[in-house]
Amino acid sequence: MTLTPALIHQTYAAIRDATIRTPTIQAARLSLQLGIDLHLKLENLQHTNAFKARGALAKLLTLTEAQKKAGVIACSAGNHAQGVAYHATRLGIASTIVMPEGTPFNKLKRTEDFGATVIQHGVGFDDSVQLTLDLAARDGLTFIHPFDDPVVAAGQGSVALEMLEDLPDLDVIVVPVGGGGLIAGMAVAAKSVKPDVLIIGAQAAIFDAVKAQFDGTATHFAGATLAEGIAVKAPSAANIATIKQHVTRIDTATEAEIEDAVFDLLSAEKLVAEGAPGAGLAVIKNNLDAYKGKKVGLVICGGNIDSRLLSTLILRGLVRDGRITRLTFEIDDTPGQLATISRIISEAGANVVEVIHQRMMQSVSLKQAELDVVIEARDMGHVRGIVETLRGQGFSVKTDSGV
Repeated sequence: MTLTPALIHQTYAAIRDATIRTPTIQAARLSLQLGIDLHLKLENLQHTNAFKARGALAKLLTLTEAQKKAGVIACSAGNHAQGVAYHATRLGIASTIVMPEGTPFNKLKRTEDFGATVIQHGVGFDDSVQLTLDLAARDGLTFIHPFDDPVVAAGQGSVALEMLEDLPDLDVIVVPVGGGGLIAGMAVAAKSVKPDVLIIGAQAAIFDAVKAQFDGTATHFAGATLAEGIAVKAPSAANIATIKQHVTRIDTATEAEIEDAVFDLLSAEKLVAEGAPGAGLAVIKNNLDAYKGKKVGLVICGGNIDSRLLSTLILRGLVRDGRITRLTFEIDDTPGQLATISRIISEAGANVVEVIHQRMMQSVSLKQAELDVVIEARDMGHVRGIVETLRGQGFSVKTDSGV
């Protein structure tokens, strides 16, 4: 079986009643901020909060009765795992999921909550595949691959069909890329509906296997990425061939850029997104001139980000924007200093979040004290104004933002 428009349309007809037709919305604030016409396909609202539920269901619906009775197995860092677990349980099929060690806890727990038996093994998807295949052979389970399967890719391709039904005048669709199933399916589907639409891939710079094969360059694998859902070292050869035929280019983003983009989606559009769609927005931000005057679609492919990681990301984003800033003072150790500083900050319209006043360390002279004041401000410009006022009142103050 090969990935064709006919297979995608046939697959979509089979899965559409049991999947959510997620909306494609204009990103009003981001469009204004970036100066482009950006629209978001909200697959973070899909069953299990990721597009993977489409391909998983598509494959499950092709099983024979004997295969259903024996059960299925999958290997996934989280989103494919949840998609298989959710639909397998719904269809009365036993599922086993092999997940890499270090998979975010929320993805592991939700996979178990959907009824799967979870086994943790290896440090990434590629390390977990062999155990998955061994278990499938030993126990007679059907292996449901997350991306190296034309039926799975066809299920993912239904995302493009819906996007172009909603917005037939889309000029560009940006798609996060891991193993290549989503972008391959979407590219074939989109080109069959609108041949001149451009398909752009987005990867993490430290997991750029598809870009490397697309461009004929060396790969870069360098530790953990925020976009763990697309951290694949060995993409499907069949998907690579499809990508080379239908995709315009693959762009990459650094970890800092991906983090910023996830924060942008949350703060500007109030959308919880994981690292993979963050990579998509990041490559758009890196190439804004290429998107001027075009209607751009971005797949928010998943929203399963660990809550602890998200809370840290939010705080770091607030710090980067200047909305949370630490002011460090060297003050004379005399009464009234803190009261004066607090008054100046308050009169400037900022809020004091935390105060650390210490005399014991030897970083300052005996008759001085070091004071850390964490403030909440409107933005970096507001911080500059506060710092200028404080310095104008004779205070020696430094900030962690370099103001």
